[in-house]
Amino acid sequence: MLKTGRRTGRAEPSVTPVCDAQAPARIRIVISGEYPIFRQGLRRLLDSEATFAIVGEDADGSSVDALTRDLDPDVVLLGCAPLKRSVLDTIRALVARGTRARIILLSDKIDTAEVTQAFALGVRGVVLKDAEPEILFGGIRHVMTGSIWLGDKPAQRVDTGLKQLTAARRRSQAFGLTPREVEIIRAVVGGCSNREIAERSSISENTVKSHLTHIFNKSGASSRVELALFAAHHRLLDGV
Repeated sequence: MLKTGRRTGRAEPSVTPVCDAQAPARIRIVISGEYPIFRQGLRRLLDSEATFAIVGEDADGSSVDALTRDLDPDVVLLGCAPLKRSVLDTIRALVARGTRARIILLSDKIDTAEVTQAFALGVRGVVLKDAEPEILFGGIRHVMTGSIWLGDKPAQRVDTGLKQLTAARRRSQAFGLTPREVEIIRAVVGGCSNREIAERSSISENTVKSHLTHIFNKSGASSRVELALFAAHHRLLDGV
């Protein structure tokens, strides 16, 4: 049941629909994420764009499918892992409702089995949580054209995107690289210093150095340049 602001004597669910009095030309968005600070930050970010309108919020993932049915948004943004059911179960529930909304998953990583399954279930886009606002905006607008968004760029086809994700994961696993180590390799290739990597990943510089030591041992590289060449040769970052 949705919040209406009336006192009914019953406990209200953690769902906050918002009246949409804007022009139909706006892209109507529902946000689902367990942390209030996440939802509030995302709302402020999207409110800065005149073409977006937040029409509802779901705090724990348990009601987003019903909320989507009642509000008929254009886009659903799935953020942090819901408390009451998994992200994949939430996606299944949305699809089972026959929603026309494009689902975009906000994820910590791209090269994960969960993301691959999400695409297979019908998700139209995946954006990293630490992406620049312009990337999220671009992803939202792109999926509204009926296309796929993968990370920071469009993907031509769902199956192509899935193959890229699967291939990238297999390549990294072949060398025993963890998702965090792949993330650090990507940052190194991008020219980031240890301090910049630490800030982006919310870890200490010593932890970055420890990861790099493991990465060098696994790859056989002895410098950042050699590591970049290794990554390029084995296409470790393709599709990531």
